[in-house]
Amino acid sequence: VLKIVVMGRACRNNANIKNRQPIGQMYVKAAEELNEFFTDIIADELNVKAVAFTDDVSSYTDYQFKPQLRTVGPKYGKYLKQIQASLAEINGNEAMAQLKASGQLVLSNISDEVVLTEEDLLITMTQMEGFITEGDNYVTVVLDTQLTPELIEEGFVRELISKIQTMRKEAGFEVMDHIGISYVADEKVAAIFAKYGNDIMSEVLADDITAESLVGYEKEWNINGEKVTLAVIKK
Repeated sequence: VLKIVVMGRACRNNANIKNRQPIGQMYVKAAEELNEFFTDIIADELNVKAVAFTDDVSSYTDYQFKPQLRTVGPKYGKYLKQIQASLAEINGNEAMAQLKASGQLVLSNISDEVVLTEEDLLITMTQMEGFITEGDNYVTVVLDTQLTPELIEEGFVRELISKIQTMRKEAGFEVMDHIGISYVADEKVAAIFAKYGNDIMSEVLADDITAESLVGYEKEWNINGEKVTLAVIKK
């Protein structure tokens, strides 16, 4: 669980997606499949809607191989150009599977004596557009980074809740104090408040939300690229 979560966070960082932005799907390839108790923990830690274990992630990942010149040069100098050309055209997933299974890559199309080990290779894992992958020899994690409009809206809601909770603390309100919220924002954020206002109020213990006139403790925020000024007041 810990390894999968660490890899998932690395995927989020590489994709530059904040943890408060929900992600729809995550795929995991591992030696054993975890049950629902553990997948729920992973989904909660990574803010992912669904975690699926799979035996094949080849449709999301590929591998590119180049010779490690400092080791391949002395061993197979006369074949170097052929090795470079062969590795450039090789099926990355098949080659990686062969390397993991036997510890070596045999380029018999050049010569049976050309046998490359992992130290002879520079291996780069690439990913299909819209997916971010992270892995080692035992576990591979794939995050679907394609965000639907619904996921983006949910991300805005979580950001707004977080900012309002921060302002409650900064204003010195008690945990059980009811508040009023007011805001000034463009139509994108206004639409979020209109659609999800009840959810936001429930989370932050607010009695009402008012647009276009600020009352109470004010603060300006940049939320996912949108400028919004929020205000909170104790009821």
